[in-house]
Amino acid sequence: MQRIFIVGCPRSGTTLVQAMLARHPAILTLPETAFFEHLCGDLRWRWGDRDARPQRRRLRQRLGFAHKRARKALATLQRRLSCETTRSPWPLRTDHCVRCFVELLDARAEAEGRTAWVEKTPYHLLYIPEIQRHVPDACFVHVIRPGEDVLASIADANLRFQNNNAFGGGTVHWSRRWNRAAQIHREYARQPQHHFVFLDDLVNDAQQEWHRLCGFLQIDATAELDASCDQQIADLRDEPWKRQAVDGLPGQARRKAENMFGPQVREWLRRQLTPYEELRRSCKGGEQRSVRYLFR
Repeated sequence: MQRIFIVGCPRSGTTLVQAMLARHPAILTLPETAFFEHLCGDLRWRWGDRDARPQRRRLRQRLGFAHKRARKALATLQRRLSCETTRSPWPLRTDHCVRCFVELLDARAEAEGRTAWVEKTPYHLLYIPEIQRHVPDACFVHVIRPGEDVLASIADANLRFQNNNAFGGGTVHWSRRWNRAAQIHREYARQPQHHFVFLDDLVNDAQQEWHRLCGFLQIDATAELDASCDQQIADLRDEPWKRQAVDGLPGQARRKAENMFGPQVREWLRRQLTPYEELRRSCKGGEQRSVRYLFR
């Protein structure tokens, strides 16, 4: 079973890449689980948010017992994937919880005759070390979008969907988070289980990027795809900002920053954000070296 995690900064195109893969007959996917966030916690501290501190681990966690949040997430996942109304008590220890998480997804994929599953939670970017430790054969697809456009998309979503707190904090807050995401992307640029999809490349040449992605995942790039994504990957009542991505059909590239921000803000972002072209060269150069290493 191929186990795939899609990660990245929010509003980078992770939903679009997930929906594209969901159109492939070999792949099962599902809405975001945030499982490892529930399991490990410390989200704001891992982002490097100001005044955030790591949570104090209780004795149970230090002894390897999972937090109740993770067990609750497992129960939610079982209800989503299974028609069973009864279950045995969930395991108490962290490693057993992860094993149960993987087994639930494996079983559902096998029941549908699929050979791979995709879990897409952007924040899992911050939990890659834990995922690699517990799921050593996992593959990671990093989705990256220019920082200015990410921040513009976040600001737009925050204005249009004011009843949702997912994108609060402001431009300074999210600029730091995008830089943190860029730092993590670079850390994995030379590792063979990591692949990088740049959103502007994807929308400008979807066929080439699709073949690159399928080659990395070792799935048939020529398989007949569904006309659009018919697997449920989001509840649009709770996440209406995903509406344009859930069909898995790349559209035209749009530079959102030019519409959302004035020249002074764009100049500030240019000075504050990790240079996008440098990040692209670092990740794609590392990716090419990893491919050469694999086939040497």
